Amino acid sequence: MSRHDWWKTFFQGLMVDFWRAAMSSETTHAEADFLERALAPPAGGELLDVPCGDGRLSLELARRGFRMTGVDLSSEFLDAARSGSDAQGLVIAWRRSDMRELPWRARFDGAFCAGSSFGYLGDRGDAAYLAAVNRSLRPGARFVIDAVKAAEIVLPPPGQPRRMQLRDISFSGENRYDAAARWMDSRYTVTRGDRCEVAAAAFRVYTHAEVVSMLAVAGFEECESLGSLAGEPFAAGASRLILVATKTRSRP
Repeated sequence: MSRHDWWKTFFQGLMVDFWRAAMSSETTHAEADFLERALAPPAGGELLDVPCGDGRLSLELARRGFRMTGVDLSSEFLDAARSGSDAQGLVIAWRRSDMRELPWRARFDGAFCAGSSFGYLGDRGDAAYLAAVNRSLRPGARFVIDAVKAAEIVLPPPGQPRRMQLRDISFSGENRYDAAARWMDSRYTVTRGDRCEVAAAAFRVYTHAEVVSMLAVAGFEECESLGSLAGEPFAAGASRLILVATKTRSRP
């Protein structure tokens, strides 16, 4: 798999198990609280979660009365998402699709990209994703990108492998930054018992200003940059970049 299509097969097996274990219910509740405030949708409004992963945020927001649609390419993530909504009696539309291929026009009251999921596709692909989300939103609706891997946050990359232990799952990750191409290449190892899986990922490292400019080109305005879920403005030294943008009100 190349830098530009690693995500087609990455989210399966132990990597899915690790990601699901890493996202606690407390984290999900805090992020859903933030999304509800930042998107400010009408009561019972329709929201788009893309990519949705295992649907943890869609499930939480559906419990709060919002009509949810979740889009992801990973069959394993979507199987978990469907199991969750079925078990809880929630009606959520799950769609398996490339996140650039969204069929809706001016349908949703808000959309979000959570879990550091922006930057997978390269300059043209990421721009196509932003344009697809914009088309899917009603004029004046908001779009949140959470945990952007901006240059101001991820550079310089850590020199030592990152390690985590979550119950019976061991995780380690190493990063290498390609300064000429401005990509972060990552290698992850996940182990459970006698089973060990190694996977590679890559993320386009944009500056904060570059992402804001991309959002403007895609048809968003009034872009707010935050450094945490508490709402502090983004500044040097922040550990997180969250962007809240509004679809231009004159666009269909």
